[in-house]
Amino acid sequence: MSKIAGKTTAEWIAEFPLIADLIALKELAWFNPEVRSASAGLSEVGLSTADIDDAAARLKRWAPYLAEVFPQARSTAGILESPLQAIPSLQSTLEQRVGTKIPGQLWAKLDSHLPISGSIKARGGVYEVLKHAEEIALENGLITLEDDYRKLNTPAAKELFSRYKVAVGSTGNLGLSIGVMSAQLGFKASVHMSADARQWKKDKLRAHGVNVLEYEQDYSVAVAKGREEAKSDPMAYFVDDENSPSLFLGYAVAARRLAGQFQALDITVDAEHPLFVYLPCGVGGGPGGVAFGLKTVFGDNVHCIFAEPTHSPSMLLGVLTGQHDALSVQDFGIDNLTAADGLACGRPSAFVGSRMQYLIDGYYTVSDPQMYRDLALMAQSEELFIEPSSATSLEGPFRVLADDAYLKRAGLTPEKLRNATHLAWITGGNMVPKAEMGAYVSKGYEFLES
Repeated sequence: MSKIAGKTTAEWIAEFPLIADLIALKELAWFNPEVRSASAGLSEVGLSTADIDDAAARLKRWAPYLAEVFPQARSTAGILESPLQAIPSLQSTLEQRVGTKIPGQLWAKLDSHLPISGSIKARGGVYEVLKHAEEIALENGLITLEDDYRKLNTPAAKELFSRYKVAVGSTGNLGLSIGVMSAQLGFKASVHMSADARQWKKDKLRAHGVNVLEYEQDYSVAVAKGREEAKSDPMAYFVDDENSPSLFLGYAVAARRLAGQFQALDITVDAEHPLFVYLPCGVGGGPGGVAFGLKTVFGDNVHCIFAEPTHSPSMLLGVLTGQHDALSVQDFGIDNLTAADGLACGRPSAFVGSRMQYLIDGYYTVSDPQMYRDLALMAQSEELFIEPSSATSLEGPFRVLADDAYLKRAGLTPEKLRNATHLAWITGGNMVPKAEMGAYVSKGYEFLES
């Protein structure tokens, strides 16, 4: 009998019975009993608030450039940020369907509306490309840190950047962010994409002059191929979604921006007013970085919970067993095939899994039919149109409320829950072509009727 990391499947199940339900593709939730206080957990990450400060300052330096080259970024003067929106109609609809009232208010953080790629990846992906470009420009004397970075929107700057390559492996949205930003600066950009990536994303990249390489295998192979290409070329830079501190910090900046939005809307987050944030998780970089930032801002008053497809529960599997990227869902016969293409990652990030495991309260899985139902209800109730992967975040409140042991362990009393803010992080959807989005919604209505 073949073994997985030294054990048979039966031995793994004997040690971690939940694995049997993961293999059976059941919707489930697991809340980690090993979660620590924010201060103790943050000490394991190896990064600090000073690192987030540095990332925020870099994004501010680039803001004039971004406002000049991307029309959709002009209204915010080049600061790439998304709206925060209450979704009371959807909250009421979901409560009626599930038969459970959500104490507190349900909000949506609309990273689906971020400029450049219409997804959360516009945070980390764009940031890492800008950081790389800044280093090259500084080394070559094109700018100083005090300059107006619009100086880099010139033929001379593009000629310099054209000597360099940027590569990334992606299921779609990260590739879109990296590819569009790299091409705009003048880099030769290559995006290695898995077969399950959406065709419209590949078409959009090619329209921007990006070299798209496709593989029949899944995300992990696309990443490996991208890494291999960059390793053989000294002028190439590989954006490593599985192990990149730069990507991670780009995402982390979102937390302090969110704090400002909460203040403007008079939303309190403290010990008596807990914040729950539900984050769709693929390889883990985006949700991990956001969660890191949230913990530095809100400490123990924020509860971060990751959502994964039933067919791709890689982060849950890695943290549950403590094996992180040593295990893949395919090792256990789980196919990693899901409509949530941005979350179709069979093996999690070792960087995020090992460093953030004590800061993430829990993990839950969502079936493809449920994603479609929720995105249809979002369209119907709020006229917001989101990708299937984004819809996984909408199931979070019900998974939290159903686990009495977790609520008791975390000290989340009924009184505190009545004051809670529930935030579904909507990771993408605004740039999906209308015909494709229409098909998503129609499929959702079919599942609602079945």
